[in-house]
Amino acid sequence: MNVYDFDNTIYDGESVLHFFFFYIRKTPYLLKYIPKVFYALIKYKAGKVTVEQALQDYAPFVEDYFKNISDIRADSVEFWDKHMDRIKPFYKEIQREDDVIVTASPEITMEEICKRLGIKHCVGSIIEEDSGKITRLCMRSRKVPAFLEAFPDAHIDNFYTDSPKNDSPLIELADNAFQVKGNKIIRIK
Repeated sequence: MNVYDFDNTIYDGESVLHFFFFYIRKTPYLLKYIPKVFYALIKYKAGKVTVEQALQDYAPFVEDYFKNISDIRADSVEFWDKHMDRIKPFYKEIQREDDVIVTASPEITMEEICKRLGIKHCVGSIIEEDSGKITRLCMRSRKVPAFLEAFPDAHIDNFYTDSPKNDSPLIELADNAFQVKGNKIIRIK
């Protein structure tokens, strides 16, 4: 089984950030959140925020954001229509039937892109559609329990990530691990 992080790995960029800007055009009141979003992203990428801190500091913002989306599934179709070209070409070359994406991105926004790519399995953050409440934040060390809950007997042959630091717990489970930098793939384990 090949397991992939999504953002900056298969997808060129941070899809959550791109979704945020997609919604700013639809809902301009979100402009007020731009400084908070960038600050959170910088802290996350630098590994300076724990999962618990992220939930405490950003859950109310995320819940407010998602509560105000009327049809996330239709919006996801529209979003991916505009962002399909950000899927890195290497992925189709190595894609396997049993691929799994493990991502901090919400599963509800990932459903459409997985369907389009022919990926049957995605483990991500879970956000309730009606309330916007985060019931699972699938990032860093929390990716392993989420993955093992979905695939208790799985064996990871190859794991691909843009961030060995943030994804080190999944790297430990894999036989082989690769860092994706742009379109370059570098073996790290």
